[in-house]
Amino acid sequence: MTDYPELYLMIAGERLGPHGRATHAVLNPATGETIGQLPLATAEDLDRALATAATGFARWRKSSPHERAAVLNGAARLMRERTEEIARIAVLEQGKTLAEARIEVGMNVGLFEFYAGEVFRLYGRTLVRPEGMRSTVLHEPVGPVAAFAPWNFPIGNPGRKLGAPIAAGCSVIMKAAEETPASALAVLQCLYDAGLPTDVAQAVFGVPDQVSRHLLASPVIRKLSFTGSTVVGRQLAKLALEDFKRTTMELGGHGPVLVFADADLERVLDTVVPQKYRNGGQVCVSPTRFIVEAPVYDAFREGFTERAAALRVGPGLDPQSQVGPLANPRRVEAIDALIREAVAAGARLHTGGERFGNRGFFYLPTVLSDVPQASRIMNEEPFGPVALINRFESEEEMIVEANRLPYGLAAYAWTSDAARQKRLGAAIEAGMVGINTPMIGGSDSPFGGVKWSGHGHEDGPEGVMACLVTKALHEG
Repeated sequence: MTDYPELYLMIAGERLGPHGRATHAVLNPATGETIGQLPLATAEDLDRALATAATGFARWRKSSPHERAAVLNGAARLMRERTEEIARIAVLEQGKTLAEARIEVGMNVGLFEFYAGEVFRLYGRTLVRPEGMRSTVLHEPVGPVAAFAPWNFPIGNPGRKLGAPIAAGCSVIMKAAEETPASALAVLQCLYDAGLPTDVAQAVFGVPDQVSRHLLASPVIRKLSFTGSTVVGRQLAKLALEDFKRTTMELGGHGPVLVFADADLERVLDTVVPQKYRNGGQVCVSPTRFIVEAPVYDAFREGFTERAAALRVGPGLDPQSQVGPLANPRRVEAIDALIREAVAAGARLHTGGERFGNRGFFYLPTVLSDVPQASRIMNEEPFGPVALINRFESEEEMIVEANRLPYGLAAYAWTSDAARQKRLGAAIEAGMVGINTPMIGGSDSPFGGVKWSGHGHEDGPEGVMACLVTKALHEG
């Protein structure tokens, strides 16, 4: 018995199960076994969802800040009460450890509570005008939102996609990943149970290209919110541009980590190794390219390898596991191919580099060093449990390497030199920079990237503002 829930579409307040529909098999990454059948939406289902979203927007845009806050606070309370249930679902369908899934629930709780307060701070302003004239600047909800969430954070990503539009007064059609549907449905159910009208938020699943094209072709949708790969993001941005829809795009990264000789090496290693391998490295802000100053290069590589090799790999529900399986067989094949190509090109393999066990989608934590810059793994986001460690001679060279790629999501640096800290903060091209810390996110902090890593932000006041449009109102 897996205790995995039945799956459904949620359209117009109705649960539509798999009977009589095309379905997608949901797998347990720890075993590779099918644990559920997910119904896929038809064109008629999507049309019904669009019509419902239009009705829901007309209702919710008129809701008071108190109504929105009550729903968000109530959903946060319910998620806190249901932490174990929701976290277990996420582990069954995504693979991460139970401890990580609990943290993810807590992330949603904090975000919803923050947004519940933010609804009272969506201020406009009054402009100075001659007597007898009044000019004001207002912020109004943009309209129905099409929100696409990936599988790597099956609780947190749906929370982001739902929380901001609801706080802003929008309706939302969410398409979470077909690999991890039950977690998204559990978050949505908390909102419903807290009083959210069912026409304000809906959940659809289906063939991704078909669903995205259908929703984005409709004039009902006024905003696209997407988290995922740069390749897919480009295609969706083109579709959105056809109707000039507002977009928030949180795309791929290839996180550089600059480690200088004056850093506390033991502290750095004790911090970055767990961060590298959390969620099996399937994190868009994962520290990946370790750019290490020459005097500490050997010690850093050895200390990193020792810690990575000691990590316990196993099923996410096993309390002894520190690294769970990858989310699907595609990730295993992709990461294995990248590592083998790098080694063939001259990279040194220190630990890992192979699958683990005879069932499920496990891959050992891997460390590569002296990785050729031209190798594919140095230029494409690996999105898996592999660290790339290379030696550099100077601060200038390290900054050049950090900024070399077209990605600019998250970057990290470790140094005790205060002046250098300021230089790095100004010079590194990323939407989020952590200096002597891996903690670059928070419910009150904007989350987003630059360059190929996308545009716009989630979380923080910026997350709600992304779902609003500005109106200047002049009265004579």
